[in-house]
Amino acid sequence: MTVVAGPRELPPLEANRELVVPTGVERTLGNGLTVIVIERRSVPLVEVRLRVPFSRAQLDPTFVAKTALLSQTLFSGTADMSTVDIAAALQTVGGALSAGVDPDRLLISGNGLASGLERILAIMADVLHGAAYPEKEVTTERARLIDRIQVAQSQPSHLARVALLRRMYGEHPYAIQTPDSADVAALGTPELAALHAERLHPAGTTLVVVGDIDPAATLDLAEAALGSWDGAGAGEALPAVPALSPGPILLADRRGAVQSSIRLALPAVGRTHPDHAALQLANLVFGGYFSSRWVENIREDKGYTYGPHSVVEHSIAGSAVVLAAEVATDVTAPALLETWYELGRLATVVPRDDELEQARQYALGSLLLGMSTQAGLAGLASTYAGYGLRLDFLADHAARLAVATRDEVGAAAATYLAPAKAATVILGDASLIETALATLSSVERSPSPEGPGD
Repeated sequence: MTVVAGPRELPPLEANRELVVPTGVERTLGNGLTVIVIERRSVPLVEVRLRVPFSRAQLDPTFVAKTALLSQTLFSGTADMSTVDIAAALQTVGGALSAGVDPDRLLISGNGLASGLERILAIMADVLHGAAYPEKEVTTERARLIDRIQVAQSQPSHLARVALLRRMYGEHPYAIQTPDSADVAALGTPELAALHAERLHPAGTTLVVVGDIDPAATLDLAEAALGSWDGAGAGEALPAVPALSPGPILLADRRGAVQSSIRLALPAVGRTHPDHAALQLANLVFGGYFSSRWVENIREDKGYTYGPHSVVEHSIAGSAVVLAAEVATDVTAPALLETWYELGRLATVVPRDDELEQARQYALGSLLLGMSTQAGLAGLASTYAGYGLRLDFLADHAARLAVATRDEVGAAAATYLAPAKAATVILGDASLIETALATLSSVERSPSPEGPGD
C-alpha cells in the first residue's frame, strides 16, 4: 500500500541580517572632484564609477541627441590611443570601461583586477583629458544609435513611456529622454568635442572606487591620475519638476495594437523626506513586488496581464510613483478600473499586519542584496552621491523601514497613492478602447508617441 504524503508546511523565513554599512574614506581634490573609496575584500577585483552631472536647464532635443552619442563614442579614441588600443590596454588588467547617460548624469562604469586599478584610472584620465571622437568611429556609432532608436520606436513599452513622460513633465527637460534619429544623424566630431569641452569637468563630479584595495593608497592613485583634470565649462541648474496634473485619461492611439499599455504616474517624495520609508512600503503593498495586491488582482485573480509593476522613481529634480501594465485590448477598461480600485482601497484602509511585515522584509532584504557585491555597492554609493548622500543613509533608511507602522503606511498611501491624484496614459487601439474608457473618465487624445523621441 502506497501512502501519499500531504503538502509540507513551509518553514518560517529567517530574520533579515543586520544591515552593516561599510565605512568609506573620502577626499575632495583641488579641481572639485570628490573621490570616495570603499574597501570590500571579497574578491581581488575593483569597481569604479565616475558620475558627472549632465542635467539641462531647458528642454532641448538636440542636447539629448548629443549626450546619447557622446556616451557611445567617449572611448572611441584619444590622440595617442585608438578604440582598439584602449580596449587592449584594459584587457591586460582584466578591465573594461563604458559610459551611459540619463537626464541627470553621465556615468562612466568600469571594473577589473584590483592590481590593475592604476592602469584603469590612467586610461580614464586620458579619455577625460583628450577624447578625440574620430570621425570614422563616430559614423559607426551614430548608425548603431539610430538603429536602436528605430527599433525602440516599434516597441509599445517605449511608446507608452514616451507618452507618459510628455504627460508628466510638459516642457521640463525630463520630458524628452530618447533622441530623435534626425537629431542624431546631424551630429559629427565637432559637436561631440564641443560638448565634451563644455560639460565634462570635475566640479561636482564624484568618483567611487570599491574593491580589494587599500583606501589611503587608492585616494593617492586617484589624485595622481585625475588631479590635473580640469574643464572650463559649467553645469546648468535643473528646474524642479512641475506638479503632477491628473486630468483626463490621455489616450495614445496605436492602430492595430493587440494589447494596451497602461501607465499611471502619482506624486512621490525624495529619499530624505520623512515619508519616504512609509511610501516605499505602501508602494510594495500595492504593486511593487510579486506578492502585492495589484499583482494578485489583475494577474492572479483576473488574468488581465502577466506582470504589472509599480516603482518609486527618483530623479534629481523630483520623484514619482510609476505604474505599468500590458493588458489585452478587450480588458483595457476593466484593468484600469481594478487598478484605481486597488489604489483607492490602500488609500482608505490601512494594510493588514501580515501585508506590511511581508513588504517590510522584502524592502530590508533588497537593501542587503543590493550591497552584497562590489558592483552593487559601487552603484549605490554613486547614486546616493548624486543626491549629496553617503552610504550611511542606508542605515538610517533601514531603521525607518523597520519601525514604520500600519497607520504611517496608510497615511502615505492616502497622501500619494490616491487614484484621484494619478495621471493616466493608455497606449492602444483607440477605435476599440476609447468608448469603454470614456465610461470611467473623460478621455483626451494624445499626439502620436511615434514622433520625435521621448
